[in-house]
Amino acid sequence: MGESNGATKRARRATTPGDDVGAAELGRRVAENLRQRRKARGLSLDDLAEASGVSRAALSQIETCKSNPSVGVLWKIAVGLGVPFAELIGAPRGTAMILHRADAQVLRSSDGRLESRPLAPAGASPLVELYELRLSARSTHSSEPHAAGTHEIVVVLSGALRMHVEDTAYELGSGDSIAFSADRQHGYENPGASEARYFDVIVYPR
Repeated sequence: MGESNGATKRARRATTPGDDVGAAELGRRVAENLRQRRKARGLSLDDLAEASGVSRAALSQIETCKSNPSVGVLWKIAVGLGVPFAELIGAPRGTAMILHRADAQVLRSSDGRLESRPLAPAGASPLVELYELRLSARSTHSSEPHAAGTHEIVVVLSGALRMHVEDTAYELGSGDSIAFSADRQHGYENPGASEARYFDVIVYPR
């Protein structure tokens, strides 16, 4: 998953007060996790900006809770830090971790065409992350390469998927799945006339 490059802008979906509260809490967690991990690696904001491709100003705003980054920006930061995506959005781990559906914070692309909902507690595993993706009709969402050695498995739950991995496109329908190396350029395209749903498994190297 990464920054979207849909050809046309779409009106943002209406949000509820609960969405706003969840986004604020997520912003606080991201700010704290980003600041801790950046300093633990001895990186300045300029260093991380160069490694991630996210501007110093944007990183500073995220760390001070002045902006809520899109899913694409979070992916770039995670790659720049060399950490699993969930480490940026997760709370501290306990003995057992539960994620209730109502508590899962939905992440959106900058144009609102892609929604990503975590299916497991953030940080539950350093090696595997699970998401439900929803991609609007006739939309494309492109992703920067993830960290070296990362693999991805996508299962089509409903609708259609045209999966782009570098210069090759793969056509999938409901019930089909694809596994690929996610440390290269890839993108998701919904060629259908209705929203599509996918199950996304991200596997990090040991």
